[in-house]
Amino acid sequence: MEPYKLGEMEQKFADLIWEHAPIGSGELTKLCEKAFAWKRTTTYTMLKRLCQRGLFENDHGTVKILMSREEFESAQGEQFLEEHFDGSLPKFLAAFSRKKKLSKHEIEELKKLIETYEEG
Repeated sequence: MEPYKLGEMEQKFADLIWEHAPIGSGELTKLCEKAFAWKRTTTYTMLKRLCQRGLFENDHGTVKILMSREEFESAQGEQFLEEHFDGSLPKFLAAFSRKKKLSKHEIEELKKLIETYEEG
């Protein structure tokens, strides 16, 4: 099980938690029943999985965020680069731009991003 890859329902569940946390586990089960037609046990099973991956914690019945959505998405990107491009962003951009030409706007955004990192 890869820590930064979620199945479709895991992703929907994580999104629900990110929207409502901190949230009581009882309230979370009610939200999941309404949103996904899940039983209480299904909610707790999914919560346990995401807690084991370090996204959330169930602290005495209160579900709290350990990793924000933005941190998680960043980690997913890093994992993707590592798995497919030896961790190299330039290799990724080269592969990406072979099939799809970058627009002027995209090029300007990348330049600004690089300048920000050069300055910082």
